[in-house]
Amino acid sequence: MSFSQFKEEVAKAFGIPVQFQRYWLWAKRQNHTYRPNRALTALEEIRPVGELREVSNKLNNDELKLFLEVELCLDLRPLYPPGKTTREEILLFLKLYDPLKERIRYVGRLFVKGSGKPLEILAKLNELAGFSSDEEIELFEEIKFEPNVMCEHIDKNLSFRRSQLEDGDIICFQKSLRKQGNEQCRFPEVPSFLEYVHNRQVVRFRSLEKPKEDEFTLELSKLNNYDEVVECLARHLLLDDPSKVRLTSHNCYSQQPKPQPIRYRGVDRLTEMLSHYNQRSDILYYEVLDIPLLELQDLKTLQVNFNHADKDQVTIYTVRSPKQSTLGDVLNAVKTEVELSRSDAELRLLEIFYHKIYKIFPLDEKIENINDKYCTLRAEEIPEEEENLDPHSRLIHVYHFMKDTTQNQAQIQNFGEPFLLVIHEHETLTEVKARIQKKLLVPHEKFSEWKFAFVSLGRPHYLQDTDIVASCFQRKDVYGAWEQYLGLEHTDNAANQVIDSYQEQNGVADLLAKEQLEITF
Repeated sequence: MSFSQFKEEVAKAFGIPVQFQRYWLWAKRQNHTYRPNRALTALEEIRPVGELREVSNKLNNDELKLFLEVELCLDLRPLYPPGKTTREEILLFLKLYDPLKERIRYVGRLFVKGSGKPLEILAKLNELAGFSSDEEIELFEEIKFEPNVMCEHIDKNLSFRRSQLEDGDIICFQKSLRKQGNEQCRFPEVPSFLEYVHNRQVVRFRSLEKPKEDEFTLELSKLNNYDEVVECLARHLLLDDPSKVRLTSHNCYSQQPKPQPIRYRGVDRLTEMLSHYNQRSDILYYEVLDIPLLELQDLKTLQVNFNHADKDQVTIYTVRSPKQSTLGDVLNAVKTEVELSRSDAELRLLEIFYHKIYKIFPLDEKIENINDKYCTLRAEEIPEEEENLDPHSRLIHVYHFMKDTTQNQAQIQNFGEPFLLVIHEHETLTEVKARIQKKLLVPHEKFSEWKFAFVSLGRPHYLQDTDIVASCFQRKDVYGAWEQYLGLEHTDNAANQVIDSYQEQNGVADLLAKEQLEITF
């Protein structure tokens, strides 16, 4: 396609007659910005469009990019573009900034002489802006916007050439605020406004309790520090104390909150809060705490489930204590809040994971070493018979299980609440079963269907009623106590039926009533 044909196509598309079109080549500068560099010559305009690409490549452009210059009269009819008669003339683009409205807009272009001074065009700029001819204005050069803003004040007494202005450069101008002060303006001058636009970040805030729902948005700056972000959020939430706000970043891959919240002043800028490896998010999660975050960080928070000894009730305690505290301190705090079956009862803490008891914690263990993110911490009374254990009796683990028949080789699948049980030296399975049935309150009809097995390393060895249970637990070379246990084989449906019956009678959602409380010491 010839360039003249190209101009005809532009005339049809934009309604600008060919004789009123003037085209400029763009050039990539050393600071990686693109600016109109020079107008096409008459000889270049008679060449095919494809050949002009070669001219464009010399200006560091991979593709042909053109700037169409159009001059319009007052009734918006096109005029012949003003001529650039000499190399001395420079094409400048003009933007007007209004600090009160916080708006910048394009107002036109102007040819100036390189040896001329900005003082000589002030009247023209005031005319373009609709100001009085003697309005005092300030000029700035918008050098680049990415990756960082560069915008410098222009000395009106220096020539354009000495200010290093050339074809395609952008001059931003505004009313001078020196006389009226700038206290009512957030961004009194062009550079501060461009910085604001460049760093503006709209953040979607979500409550950590409802991580899928956008609750509101706030316009912040990528350069905001930690304090500025939480203060802005606190103002929106009508909170008096920003230190009670805790933030959590967004995981761009899982689309979930990150596991760990942001520590008090743990990041410098908003950009760090929104970054996840090489991904950038616009989501933050928030919580409103009852104590300042800095104080909370000096405390260790554990969630402890207390199982009552004589009733089907679980109370969940969120325990906050100094990190140097021991588990004995935690249990003493729980003990003051719960109703015990006897006044001299002691408590212990168990680690439950996948329906197995993996650990009975020593009372002197530091709580800062405990991770309750992936397990359940269960506090319970120590039965009286365990406190007076004779040398010939022992404490064993008892777990519920059923066989997973979907696998080629049947595998054991544990479920339900595991527990500890004392067995005596010559006690038969029949005697042990009677005590288990009494403890679990299982109806005889259902309990008669259960099977009992000694399970070691995932393999069940079924027991007969006359077997001595203690004789199975003589091995000392097991990896952990949870790897050998007394297994109660039955389907989980039995528990579900009990729950359904209980729900019908009491109109509740769970067989085990649950209550959540907080303890801080």
